[in-house]
This record gives sequence, C-alpha cells and structure tokens, in this order.
Amino acid sequence: MVCVRYRKVSTQVMEKIDSNGITKEHVDDLQLPSSYESAMEALSSLISGHKRGQKPLIPSKYDKLERMRMYLKILGLEEHIAGLKIIHVAGTKGKGSTCTFCEAILRECGVRTGLFTSPHLIDVRERFRINGLEITEDRFLQHFWECWHKLEENITEDLPMPPLFQFLTVLAFKIFTSEQVDVAIVEVGIGGKNDSTNVIKEPVVCGITSLGMDHTETLGNTLSEIASHKAGIFKPKIPAFTVSQLSEAMEVIQERANELEVIKSPLSLEVPLEVTPALDPKKLEGLKLSLSGDHQLINAGLAVSLCKCWLQRTGNWEKLTKNDDLEAADLPHAFRRGLASAHISGRAQIIHDASSNSNATEGSRGDLIFYLDGAHSPESVEACANWFSSSIKENENSSVSNFKLDKMNGVPTNGHFQREKEVGSCKISKQILLFNCMDLRDPQILLPRLANTCASSGIK
Repeated sequence: MVCVRYRKVSTQVMEKIDSNGITKEHVDDLQLPSSYESAMEALSSLISGHKRGQKPLIPSKYDKLERMRMYLKILGLEEHIAGLKIIHVAGTKGKGSTCTFCEAILRECGVRTGLFTSPHLIDVRERFRINGLEITEDRFLQHFWECWHKLEENITEDLPMPPLFQFLTVLAFKIFTSEQVDVAIVEVGIGGKNDSTNVIKEPVVCGITSLGMDHTETLGNTLSEIASHKAGIFKPKIPAFTVSQLSEAMEVIQERANELEVIKSPLSLEVPLEVTPALDPKKLEGLKLSLSGDHQLINAGLAVSLCKCWLQRTGNWEKLTKNDDLEAADLPHAFRRGLASAHISGRAQIIHDASSNSNATEGSRGDLIFYLDGAHSPESVEACANWFSSSIKENENSSVSNFKLDKMNGVPTNGHFQREKEVGSCKISKQILLFNCMDLRDPQILLPRLANTCASSGIK
C-alpha cells in the first residue's frame, strides 16, 4: 500500500490546468497528488511480488539482459553507456562501501562523479548520487518521467514494463548520461553475470569485494558457484581487481580472469588479476576511515586500486600526482581526503537518541544508542558483531575515563555508559543493534554467529 501525500497547487498551476480544459475556475487551495508521489506510485507498480529463485509465472521470450538491452535501445542509451567510463563492482559484502569510497576519492580528485547503489533506506533518490549528493527531486522527476513515458509507449506482450530493479538500473544510466558525469560507479545488484547492470560492455575497470554465502536460492549453494556469478562482470582485456578470498572462490575468479585475459593495470600487462591487500592505516597519516570497522580497510584497499587504475586509464593519474612527493604519490592527498569523508547511511552507523532522555541536558546524548548496519549474511554479521563489540568497548573506556576525570575535578558526570554502582541513580544506556534479516534470511544462522562473535569479545 502506498500512502499518497497531497500538496497545495498554486494559482499559476491551476491556470495551466484550466487552459487544458480540466477545470473551469481558479482554486488556490485545491490539493492534488504531487508529481513525486505519483512517481513513487508508478515505481510501486513495478514490484512484482515474484520471489528470488522462483521461476517466472509467465515464461518470457527474452532473458533479462536481452530485455535490458531493448529498454536501453528504446531510450537511445546504448551508445552513451560506453562514454560513462564505468567502475563496475560486484561482491557479497562491502561492495556498497567500496563504491562509496571510490566516489569520494574521485570527487576529491576533481572528477564529476555518478554513483548507483542499492538498496535505499528512506528515499529512492539515495541510489543516485551526483558529485556526492542525492539527485535533486526536480532532476529525478525529469529523468524518471522521460524514461517512464518512452518505455510505456513501447511495451508489448513480449516486452512489458521492466521490474523495479531493472527500471532503476536503466534510470541510473539515463541520469548519468544526462548529467554528464565523468565517471559512473555502478554497484551490482545480485550476482553479476545475470545482473541487470551487466549490460555494461566496456567498463574502465572491474572489482570484486569479499565473497560469502548469500542469495544461494539464485546464485547456488557453493562458494565456487557464487564466485562464478560474481566473476561474470569481467570483460575481455579490461583490468580487474579483487581482495583476498577463500581458495574455493579465488580459483574460480582467477580462472575466469585468465579466460578473458583480464589485465592488472595499464602499467602491468603481464599480471592477469591483482589481489589487493587491506589498506595500511599508517598511509592515512593521522586521518581515520570515515566508515567504521576493521573490514572497511579491505574495502578501502580495493577502492584505492580501482581509482588508481581508473585515473591511469583515463589519463588523469600523472596530472594528479605531479605535485605530490614520491611517498604521497602511493596514496595521494586527494585519496586520503576521500577515504576520510566517504559516507553511506546504515553501514556501521551510530545514532544517539537524545529524545529518549527527558532529563537530557544540551550536552547529553541520551539513554538509547542505536548501532545500524546492513549486515545480512553470516560473514557480514560477523564483521558487524566485531564492529559493535569494539565500538562498545571503546565508548565504555572513554566514558570511564571521563567519569574518573570529572570525579577528580568535582564535576557532576553525564556519561551515557555510567553504571548504577558508580553513579547512583544514573541509568545505564541501552545499546540497540539493528541488522538485516528480511525475507529469505535465516535467523537461526545469523543470530548464533552474532551472539558468539560478540561473546568472544566479552560483549553480551
């Protein structure tokens, strides 16, 4: 069910409606559904209710990628996609973070960026970022309705309107070509080989993040089957990078890279595929990664390799590093700024709810602390648990230190991790971890992994 908000329509708009013969008089206060709400209703109509792994109820004449190519042709986007100079990223965990790091790095390098990620938390426009910002409502609506009307005019029995994610993918290509971005960073939806984004023929560079067991109903029940789908985004003689993987997955990725003669980078043609190490925190020279958790060092390391390769292949690397010394050229200043400023909501994010404490002072952070992470596979839940545990310990240590200092100075304490034994009537903060266990996720697999990982760090 979609709840439609209404907005007041101005006299000027009503005059336009009047000129079309829809109404006979000006009504300043008349309320009509906003164009944005209408777009959301249209999008909702594309949700099929078809579950992953199930066969389509009605067999289609065309497979998914054939339909995607037909949609792009209808919109006149086929030739334009190559000009987007794409970074294409697949993986089980960390691909959204890796893409976000890439976007922030290249933006700091002076590149006009487009970023397509999924899913969104609140507003569908979160999926489309131009130069680090969600696309504006006006620009979104312009591109949305152009796509919608052209596709609607050309649907047939064999080529119906695209399902939700296919439409959003087509819309991303439309937005990025129209907004004339210098680079489009595209996150795969599910898998890779058969994903809607895999209509990209010639990306500048491809990347595969850490792999694990997820979407098994679609991708297969073994790590090698899943790796085969992920490596499906590799293209002949196009550079590709990955991170350290379990041997079962790495063998499949390497084999696919060898088949396609994937190259490491423009500067090293003899190596078929580079496995990038985690980023050394010392290279940040005092800065911190903006995304929390040790696992983000793996994503950051991959993002650095992808961005270096993109800059080299597009002729921008030497221009960027000419003013840096030799040591800084390994991780240019712009890279460090990007890694320290990248932001993605709902990934290792901590929110202090001051409204939960009616007696909270201006400096108080309240009694409820929410830890948000999109973890939804066994491996990502383990990474989430490690982050959650270390964050709690860090905050507890900080609060105890502040309490002791304030007590020494005779200052009333207000720390949100204070214990009742130490502070008398002060409440203990409630720490709430939110992660993703929707639909096909199995809580009997995820919860023990979460609890055991936390327990191993002394956190219940």
